Amino acid sequence: MKLVAAFVGLALVALVGAAPARAQSNNQIEMQIGQQEYQQLKKKGEIISNSPYYAILKPIGAQIKRVADRQYFHPFQFILVHETQPNAFAVPGGNVYVTDSLMKFVRYREELAGVLCHETSHDIHHDVLHLYQKQQKVATAYTIGDILANLATGGKYSGVIDTLANVGFQFQTLRYSRDIEAAADRKGAITCAQAGSNPWGMVWLFQRFEKIDTNAPPEFISDHPTNQARIAALEQEFRSNVALFGRYSSNIATAHPLTVAAAARTTTHKRVTKKH
Repeated sequence: MKLVAAFVGLALVALVGAAPARAQSNNQIEMQIGQQEYQQLKKKGEIISNSPYYAILKPIGAQIKRVADRQYFHPFQFILVHETQPNAFAVPGGNVYVTDSLMKFVRYREELAGVLCHETSHDIHHDVLHLYQKQQKVATAYTIGDILANLATGGKYSGVIDTLANVGFQFQTLRYSRDIEAAADRKGAITCAQAGSNPWGMVWLFQRFEKIDTNAPPEFISDHPTNQARIAALEQEFRSNVALFGRYSSNIATAHPLTVAAAARTTTHKRVTKKH
């Protein structure tokens, strides 16, 4: 889902500016980023501290933690936040945030598990740090290329060159993001299967998004692969590793329904609000 890249870029600049990278381990940096993001969400009043959705989220999270925690330096924690869009996002340090809108949207246990498995993959792969490092390298390369091109033309076409350089940089960084999301899908499917949850839940959820997401931008200008591309890649992964995935059914009739809507109507969310 979303990879809070804008926040992380600013956070890393602040952290590295405050202390040399060699004085802090990557793990320390990731923990500080995670703590800052939590405090920001808390300040905005988005953290949900008490909700009937936790009765559903926690057992599924515990099942995934048995596999995912062994692969990351800090235990994972699954936290509900209030947002209007169905979404989930992982932040360095092990916090995975799930919106209450997503809890209303998912229909099956396997769908929610698939989202959580996908998000833990971003932390396991240290995607935020790696993406930031790649973006910095690409930005430097395009800046040098822009300078040389302007020198070669005497600055005559500097406006066009600057525009093309910027477009090239944006497409390159979007490509990194799509690759990251595809890798998180694959890793997420493996995590779910190893945890005993049917990874086809990821496919079922993408199929639902495909039906409602009629205004999605083309893949080549999107920071996520299209739903169709993600479904096809997962199906190929399942076919290529029968030993791991073969015991799971693609038939949605085997899914386990979630009855979150009824619980949400009977209990009022208690959220952490900003103190004035």
